[in-house]
Amino acid sequence: MSYPGPFVDLQINGYAGVDFNADDLRPDDFDRACAALEAHHVQSFFPTIITDAPDRMAARLARLVDLRDRSPIAQKLVPGLHIEGPFLNPAPGFIGAHPAQHAQPANLDTIKRLLESARGLAKLVTLAPECDPNLTVTRYLASHNIRIAAGHTDASLDQLRAAIDAGLSIFTHLGNGCPAQLPRHDNIIQRVLHLADRLYITLIADGHHLPTFVLENFLRMIPPDRAIIVTDAIAAASLGPGRYTLASQSVQIDDDGVPRSPDRSHFIGSAATMPRMAHLLATQLHLPDERIRQLMHTNPRAALAL
Repeated sequence: MSYPGPFVDLQINGYAGVDFNADDLRPDDFDRACAALEAHHVQSFFPTIITDAPDRMAARLARLVDLRDRSPIAQKLVPGLHIEGPFLNPAPGFIGAHPAQHAQPANLDTIKRLLESARGLAKLVTLAPECDPNLTVTRYLASHNIRIAAGHTDASLDQLRAAIDAGLSIFTHLGNGCPAQLPRHDNIIQRVLHLADRLYITLIADGHHLPTFVLENFLRMIPPDRAIIVTDAIAAASLGPGRYTLASQSVQIDDDGVPRSPDRSHFIGSAATMPRMAHLLATQLHLPDERIRQLMHTNPRAALAL
């Protein structure tokens, strides 16, 4: 039997038919998603707002704060928000499912605006270090006790080291948010693994984003107290095949349960749940419950100082 929870998920874009990036997100829908997560033994989760025009990102953050303020269940389950973008590498492959036209270099005006909209609830920001060349935004976030993750990035080893020295402490979904074809040796995966003793590294353990043997390899190479499982769930999580949304994007779920873009060129988040991922870790990687708890509860709590 796999570890039954509790779980902590640092990256959820939506759940149970509810899109957290929707411009018309309603209180009852947000509560319904929270109730579904609680039923799946999620103790804490971080609603994630992805790259878009800064006006839209700010409005979505403010809406989530308002919805949390009026919801007892959300106040119990949501310790903070995760802002993923817009300071991401816009190159094909690295940008992933984020709209490349809204990716931009890191700047203080934009991050201050987003943080103001989040009203103290922004606890994690994912950015590409090469898009913050002077590390001004990284240092600003660190000075405000906000965790910084690298993601959707092709940062060099030196850029990653400098960002870590400035406050970077997490890497977002290693092995995803990068092109399918990479240089044989010097690539973002190898660079991050080289620095694995200095970063918490999140992994999507749905069996699709990372083939099971790759996930197993990563877990062997990352120090045990540094690996974290996330779902990167979208509205389709816990549901079946169909058409869903992530912000303004249409997402198709086929019989295999994998969210893909309409042209099937890339994944758009996952439709997996924490219990399903725990089951995969137990049955396919044969991890004991204590190790699964570390990956899905202890380590994410440590990374965000919960």
